[in-house]
Amino acid sequence: MSETITEPANSPANVGSLITPEGIEAWRVESEFVPLVALSFTFEGGAAQDPPGKAGAAQMLARLLDEGAGPYRSDAFQERLAQHAIELSFTAGPDALGGSLKTLTTHADDAFELLRLALIEPRFDMDSVERVRAQTLAGLRYQANDAGTVASRRFFAEAYPGHPYGQPVSGTVESVARVTRDDLVELHGRLLSRARLKVAAVGAIGADELSRRLDHVFGAVPETSRLERVPDVALQGRGRQVVVDLDVPQSVIRFGTAGLSWRDPDFIPAYVLNHVLGGGAFTSRLFQEVREVRGLAYGVGTSVVSYRHAAMTWGYTATKNERVAECLEVIGSEIARLSREGPTDDELAKARDYLTGSYALGFDTSTKIAHQLVQIAFEGLGIDYIRRRNELVAAVSQDDIRRAAARTLGDAALLVVIAGRPENLG
Repeated sequence: MSETITEPANSPANVGSLITPEGIEAWRVESEFVPLVALSFTFEGGAAQDPPGKAGAAQMLARLLDEGAGPYRSDAFQERLAQHAIELSFTAGPDALGGSLKTLTTHADDAFELLRLALIEPRFDMDSVERVRAQTLAGLRYQANDAGTVASRRFFAEAYPGHPYGQPVSGTVESVARVTRDDLVELHGRLLSRARLKVAAVGAIGADELSRRLDHVFGAVPETSRLERVPDVALQGRGRQVVVDLDVPQSVIRFGTAGLSWRDPDFIPAYVLNHVLGGGAFTSRLFQEVREVRGLAYGVGTSVVSYRHAAMTWGYTATKNERVAECLEVIGSEIARLSREGPTDDELAKARDYLTGSYALGFDTSTKIAHQLVQIAFEGLGIDYIRRRNELVAAVSQDDIRRAAARTLGDAALLVVIAGRPENLG
């Protein structure tokens, strides 16, 4: 095992790295303050790798990994987790299959063994497969009547037509019904690869012990990756309005435009710009103009979204059907004004202050620290990113903002999806 440590302090800003004898790299923050270990990991390749016509397969796979593994059927596996208060979960997103483990150090042997079984020897018993399928279908049928879900799903379908990102991670009623056990086994074999693995550990575990346990868990994972190529894609449909007819008194609106990847040098300026536009909750321009000044909506906001092969700035709000047109006009004019003029010096200073001051709130538990470290590793931002990040935010200038605005907000043309029965749209 080889190891490097940036600084010997129990802080998420001081991250050590190690490489196990099996070649698995992990980032770690060691702390003996609480006798627990939090582990987070991710394999590249999530729902974007779903078999054609079978969207939702990766999410089903994630939900099945702890539904029985090795010699333990589902009930027995869950009982062993509960017996030792072990928290184990798996998730699937558009670009990754990941998981997290939290355990007291006294139960580490059981915890890491159960994790190994879940990853390497999932059972995929048919009763478990059908139970997870039934749960998924029930959720999908419920969401079919939820205006927010309907709007979001249609937005992504319009934004990325014919691309995996245009398919919902949870799938559709039709696609989930088509997923077979063989599909899950095949997808499991393709998604798990040490070449695409990122791991972070936080807590009361030394480097030697962590190295040994990681090789025990991940050593049998195949070395090479068998992922299908996912093409880069830009957001489509800017300048269009799409209405999904729903008999509801209040329309739900999703809107979006271009964005920048986490790995782009202009991402941090775009992130600060977004805080001024709609990411700053009560202080953002959209919140002030849409809610406070005109009373058009209870909530409105925007966020920057970065996928492996796409990026966008997207937003949300909801308003009475008769006020949709007015609401969209205000949103469009504010985006255009910010793109044209940029923020004031005071807005920029307050955005930088908030974003630097609030950053530490994302590291208040071991699990959050581990999750953040894995995300940073996944994006390739560097092991010292936590220390550098606030410096990057504080250094954002008006010139940086103007450059980011030109690349994202541009001419303020938006793709807009409305679920409801809006009135008087142009």
